[in-house]
Amino acid sequence: MKLLILGGTTEAARLARALVGSGLDVITSLAGRTDNAPVLPGTMRVGGFGGVEGLAEYLTAHAIDRVIDATHPFAARISAHAAQACTQSGVPRLMLVRPAWHKQEGDDWVEVADMDQAAGMVADLGRRAFLTVGIGEVAAFAGSPVWFLVRLIADQTLPLADYRVITGKGPFDAQAEQQVMRAHDIDLLVTKASGGAATYGKIAAARELGLRVLMVQRPVLPEGEQVNTVEAGMAWLQKR
Repeated sequence: MKLLILGGTTEAARLARALVGSGLDVITSLAGRTDNAPVLPGTMRVGGFGGVEGLAEYLTAHAIDRVIDATHPFAARISAHAAQACTQSGVPRLMLVRPAWHKQEGDDWVEVADMDQAAGMVADLGRRAFLTVGIGEVAAFAGSPVWFLVRLIADQTLPLADYRVITGKGPFDAQAEQQVMRAHDIDLLVTKASGGAATYGKIAAARELGLRVLMVQRPVLPEGEQVNTVEAGMAWLQKR
C-alpha cells in the first residue's frame, strides 16, 4: 500500500513513524513554513500541489492508494482540496482530526467564528493581550490599539502598532505560561481552538489566573471519515 499523509502536525509525524515501521510505503507532504519540521522516515515532500487538479494528478501519477489528511485543524483550504482531489481520483481519504479543547469550570471563553471577528473584539476585552494565533494571522490585528505579546520561534518585525515578541518553541506547561502572563501583565489570551496537549498550558494558565480567553473557533471540515487518534488512523488502514 502506498500512503500519502498530508502532515505538519505532531499527530502526522507520529503516524508516519508508526506506519513506516510497519512496512508501508509512506509519503509525508509538508506545506507552509518547514524550517523546524522534524526529519521523518519514509519519503518527505515539501511544497504545495497546485490546487485540486494538481493534487489529483499527483495521486494518479504516484499511484497513491490512501490519503490521510493529518493537517492542522485550521488548514481549511488544504483539507478542502484533499476532499475534492480524492473524490476525483477515487482514492479513499481519512481525516485525522486533533481532539478539540472543552471548557472546564473556571474557564472564561469568548468564542468567535474567525480571526476578523476576534480582531474586531479584542480592544473591548483587554488592554494587554497574549496573541497566540500563528504568524500568518497576526496581520488581522494590525489596526488594534491593544498592546500585544507575541511568541514566535524567531524574532521578526510585525505589522502591529504596539507589541513585544518573545521567542520559544513548545510545548509549554501551565506553570511556565502563568509566569509569562504575570511578567507581562497580560489580561487577555487570544488563541485558536487548535486542541491537543502541546499548547494547552496557556489555556490552563488563563483559567488559574482568572483571565478571559478570546477563542477563534475551527473552520468547518469537509465531509468524510474522521478519527481523533493515531491508533484509530492505523486501525482504519488495517481494515482496508
